[in-house]
Amino acid sequence: MYVDGFIVAVPKDKIEAYKEMSTQAGKIWMENGAKQYVECVGDDVPYGKLTSFPRAVQATEEETVVFSWIVYESREQRDAINAKVMADPRLASGMENPPFDAKRMIYGGFTTLLQF
Repeated sequence: MYVDGFIVAVPKDKIEAYKEMSTQAGKIWMENGAKQYVECVGDDVPYGKLTSFPRAVQATEEETVVFSWIVYESREQRDAINAKVMADPRLASGMENPPFDAKRMIYGGFTTLLQF
């Protein structure tokens, strides 16, 4: 299994707009073969003294942290799926004016170390 993970700071007053954008994006990823697409809104994510989710994305008091991941069978499948997703015009239209600051997004791909 291979996982892409994301952390973004979303203005609290734009959570519904983010949900709409993510719903469309999730459908596109799933249509193209992703195994799972998950978006989670911060509920208990305190601003740490040294490190924390909010600190990592420079979240303000007016923002909350969204933690997301997409699951694939393998990195090879992830690469093929992402190529299709990025070429999909529906995704491009939804990202023209995203409801978050994409410059502060943290993302990366991860191989599975352990799973129960």
